[in-house]
Amino acid sequence: MQVESQGTTCLISGRLGQEDVKRLWPQRSSLIAANTQVLDLSALEYVDSAGMAFLMELLSQANGELVLKAPSEQVRKLVSLYDLEAFFTE
Repeated sequence: MQVESQGTTCLISGRLGQEDVKRLWPQRSSLIAANTQVLDLSALEYVDSAGMAFLMELLSQANGELVLKAPSEQVRKLVSLYDLEAFFTE
């Protein structure tokens, strides 16, 4: 997974699976810039349940001041499966 800050938006790209989560977990509090308001998932090619839980952890650290945007088709399937639509903007 790659993280690229673009002002108040952060583009998440690549893959986010269980092994990625294990590697990124210690960095979770510093992975996203403090001024970030939107996580853009349009370039996230793959996410598994561990990856989705990691994204939810990033949201919880932002105290409700962060939203998810533009999930890829693969991510959209998990969003629907876990009923997480409320965390995404249109």
